[in-house]
Amino acid sequence: MAADPLASLSSSPGAPLVVATGVSMRYGQGELATGVLHALDFEAHAGEFVVILGRSGSGKSTLLNLLGGMDLPQRGRIRLGGDELTQMNEEARARFRRRAVGFVFQSFNLLPTLTAAENLALPLALNGRADPRRVSVMCERLGLAGREDRFPDQLSGGEQQRVAIGRALIHAPQLVLADEPTGNLDAETSTQVLRLFNELVRDSGATLIMATHSSEPQALADRVLQLDHGRLRELA
Repeated sequence: MAADPLASLSSSPGAPLVVATGVSMRYGQGELATGVLHALDFEAHAGEFVVILGRSGSGKSTLLNLLGGMDLPQRGRIRLGGDELTQMNEEARARFRRRAVGFVFQSFNLLPTLTAAENLALPLALNGRADPRRVSVMCERLGLAGREDRFPDQLSGGEQQRVAIGRALIHAPQLVLADEPTGNLDAETSTQVLRLFNELVRDSGATLIMATHSSEPQALADRVLQLDHGRLRELA
């Protein structure tokens, strides 16, 4: 069994936290195979907010899944801090994700049988760090005080995404990955949620990588990259 890599996540001063080198992914077989990522290189530093733009099907979600250790590339290497995700087995990557990575999805992905507070508490419980006080403070920061005991179907879309954001951050991950986090929200709610998301991530010091079709997050980001034909290029 691979050693648990979580204790050595921090990178050396000035070094990137996330590094992908020569990453390639193809789907399908033979002549029907489709290349999504082609010898892609990418890096992000601690505390940085990076937006990745790209059309539907360009490989944005695939890239986020690789950076978070959900999948492994067919070629190339991915390093988070001092650890090579591409050298870990599935069990080690699962432990790594649980403690070092937070995910925010377009569809919220809240557990419908858990209240808002219980959804927030889940990452702490999975890591053996139950902390009701931390959950209560997060509810306040999310603007959900008084709604902690509501189930997801009793919350608005904006409130559900606030819970999802809090769940991604509550265990203090060093990397947060967001895949179209405001895609199911109206324009006004989207703006409010994005501003809150940016504030919470900046305060936490986490690195945020957000894949989106929307131009709105660009104004908040440190860098904006375009994913096109399997490679990334930085936008001016």
